[in-house]
Amino acid sequence: MKKQRVRIIGGTWRSRLIHFPDIEGLRPTPDRVRETLFNWLGQDLSGQCCLDLYAGSGVLGFEAASRGAKSVVMVERDPLIYSALKASQTQLLASQVSICRQEAFDFLRSDRFVYDGVLLDPPFTQNPWPELFAALETKVSPQGWVYCESAMALQCPMNWKPYRQARAGQVNYQLLKRIHP
Repeated sequence: MKKQRVRIIGGTWRSRLIHFPDIEGLRPTPDRVRETLFNWLGQDLSGQCCLDLYAGSGVLGFEAASRGAKSVVMVERDPLIYSALKASQTQLLASQVSICRQEAFDFLRSDRFVYDGVLLDPPFTQNPWPELFAALETKVSPQGWVYCESAMALQCPMNWKPYRQARAGQVNYQLLKRIHP
């Protein structure tokens, strides 16, 4: 199977390449979109705990770790992709990254941690958004953020507001923050 690669664009591992398998539907977040996202977040994620729920290539989670996140949990169900993520973790000496081979909703049901930021880039063929937002209600800190990437613009859940949003090609992406009463 042919391997694909994508480069980390900022932080400690800037310009380092990570490899992932050539699997239908697996599409890493483009450089331009990642650059915009991390500009929105202020480039430095020092001390933050992040969850990359649909890790895929791992580029979003590794970017977060490269930019100082204290911990990044990546969740991926596919065994080939999981193996590639583990190889990238080893190559980068990414001790602050942990990788779980599990289905996203199973992980959310069993995990008891609260995150500062959550990265959501599920396969475009799925529409998990209403259930995802409900499951994330207790997983994100009060001052936390959620990044969403989808084929179509999303309806914001009741307790969240779009902080920033944009579109690049076929990718709609937005950064959500909590609404505080």
